[in-house]
Amino acid sequence: MQILTNREGPVLRLQINRPEKRNALTLEMYAQMTSALQEADRDPAVRVVLIHGQPDTFSSGNDLQDFVQAPPAGDDSPVGRFITAISRARKPLVAAVAGPAVGIGTTMLLHCDFVFAAEDTRFQLPFVNLALLPEAGSSLLLPMQIGYLRAAELLMLGAPFSAAKALQYGLVTEVCPDGPAAVRVAQATAAQLAAKPPAALHLIKQLLKRPQAEPLAAQIGDETRHFVEQVRSPEAAEALHAFFEKRAPDFAQFA
Repeated sequence: MQILTNREGPVLRLQINRPEKRNALTLEMYAQMTSALQEADRDPAVRVVLIHGQPDTFSSGNDLQDFVQAPPAGDDSPVGRFITAISRARKPLVAAVAGPAVGIGTTMLLHCDFVFAAEDTRFQLPFVNLALLPEAGSSLLLPMQIGYLRAAELLMLGAPFSAAKALQYGLVTEVCPDGPAAVRVAQATAAQLAAKPPAALHLIKQLLKRPQAEPLAAQIGDETRHFVEQVRSPEAAEALHAFFEKRAPDFAQFA
């Protein structure tokens, strides 16, 4: 199984488990994560969801082979359903990350309530490098959370950035020495949350997220529409061909 789920009392652990591909996400993996999140919201025995990968790998983003064969086609695609599920999750979401956290491996964290990162975590939002657009509401959440200039830096340059920078920008809760330590701290935090009164906890999360709920849903819709258009563009074709051919893309031909 490439998505492992395990109940530890009131905590549901959701582990991305495709280490041979650096936890690159396929459509089937998105579908499995969506089901797990939806089931967690329905099950009153689940109070917290803990998301993590391997001790040295969170996720390298989309599996580009899978992506090219079946690019996202809208809100009802596996990717779209996952984004909807994680952005509307009622239960607290705690994440532990290490190694690569690329693309959706970073943007999904914007919907988590606690994020613990190993020192070796390398975040990246490389959408522009592939002639694509950001997703998961990140074009709204990032400037709201870290300010316009920092959001423009991360989204317009698309360069990797460290866990220390993520902490400085307010994208992670705490930096831990390594991946196992990040998982341990995340587990301890999930256990603390699970011991809180659930109704009060849900209401606090709901109130904290209410100001962004409507604009977030609208932004995700706009991002998806533009993403679907851009993925079919000549720019994106050049970027993806260059990726598979292991060469630098040439965008000089585009106006």
